[in-house]
Amino acid sequence: MGETAPVVLAAVAAAALALLALAALRAGRTRRIDLDRREQRVSDREERLDERGRGLDQRAVDLADREAGLAARGQDLDRLTDERRAALEAVAGLSAADVHAQLVASVEADARRSAALTVREVERAAREEGDRRAREVVVGAVQRVASAQTAESVVASVALLGEDIKGRIIGREGRNIRTFESVTGTNLIVDETPDAVLVSCFDPVRRETARATLEALVLDGRIHPQRIEDAYRQACTEVEARCQRSAEDALLEVGITDLHPELVRHLGLLRFRTSYGQNVLAHVVETAQLAGLMAVELGADPAQLRRCGLLHDIGKALTHEADGSHAAVGAELARRCGEHEDVVHAIEAHHGEVTPRTVEALLTQAADAVSGSRPGARREPLESYVTRMHRLEEIAGSYPGVERAFAMQAGRDLRVMVLPDVVDDVGAQVLAREIAKQVEHDLTYPGQVKVTVVRESRATEVAH
Repeated sequence: MGETAPVVLAAVAAAALALLALAALRAGRTRRIDLDRREQRVSDREERLDERGRGLDQRAVDLADREAGLAARGQDLDRLTDERRAALEAVAGLSAADVHAQLVASVEADARRSAALTVREVERAAREEGDRRAREVVVGAVQRVASAQTAESVVASVALLGEDIKGRIIGREGRNIRTFESVTGTNLIVDETPDAVLVSCFDPVRRETARATLEALVLDGRIHPQRIEDAYRQACTEVEARCQRSAEDALLEVGITDLHPELVRHLGLLRFRTSYGQNVLAHVVETAQLAGLMAVELGADPAQLRRCGLLHDIGKALTHEADGSHAAVGAELARRCGEHEDVVHAIEAHHGEVTPRTVEALLTQAADAVSGSRPGARREPLESYVTRMHRLEEIAGSYPGVERAFAMQAGRDLRVMVLPDVVDDVGAQVLAREIAKQVEHDLTYPGQVKVTVVRESRATEVAH
């Protein structure tokens, strides 16, 4: 037993080593088989990739051949196009650039015509609606306002009780008439007019004061230098009181009670001033009423608008004392008297010298224009009237295609006759708009000027 144990252990060890060797051999075989399979798969993948690469190369060759074919066909088409263009140019007698320019011009003309037609239709609709609404507002305001017209004049006539008064007015060696003219600052005209003498002065307040002075002297019968001075002082007080009463009546008529005393005094001076035959005080009262009525219709503040209308020409009482337009002078006076800035702006902007930026300024402009342009409100000196009529016809005649132009309806209607072969229907509409814009820019006129372009085309044939 003791001798066999080492032998048995050696045998067991040998058997274990044999088993280990067999297991290692099997593991090696399995690994080799796996490696062979992987190599086979890699080899198969490489063959597929090679085949795909050969396919791509062939496709690239085909694409190159196709591109070359297409390039050749493109060259043939370009050559054929050039030949056809040359043939068409030879037949038509025009180059491609000329045809392109004519096509662009034709498209542009069509576009302009379409735009002009569209603009005309839109303007017509807007004008009809605007005219209708404006007519309702203005007519509704005008029909509730009526003001008298006074004749513009620089002389005042004083009736006498007899021709013998003229001698007393002149005085010994003309001393009475010299004193009268020196004290009143007017010219006294004693001529052959029966039972009357004339007082001449461009300042209406001074002229009225002189007239009242002379009337007092004639009624009293005593005419000498001292009496002339006394009568003049009394007439100044009387005229000032009349101006004050006129201003208070005007304020009462428009419903204003809180006007500054200085503004009231200057407002009264407008009683004896006229503009184109229209009494300025009556004009500002009428403007205030019109502005208030328009404000009610449009939802603005009527009290503020009446104030703007009443004060818009206040500067005319000071234009002989201060430099600048009556709008600027009046605005400065109103600002100095503490008027609201909207009222001041309406005064300075009512003639467009300052761009109007408020509703009050725009409505004051409109009311002033309505009061001044309504029928019978003002008269225009003959010279300026003739000049304006001539200028209207001159403006219309300066446009190409105009044959004749006639200013009608006292310059409120301008008829323009055009040559039908030069101006078409759309061009006539454009021409009317351009003439109207130039008239607005170049001329000053009351109311509005209607421009009508007349295009007449006749065709005549004789039947045999």
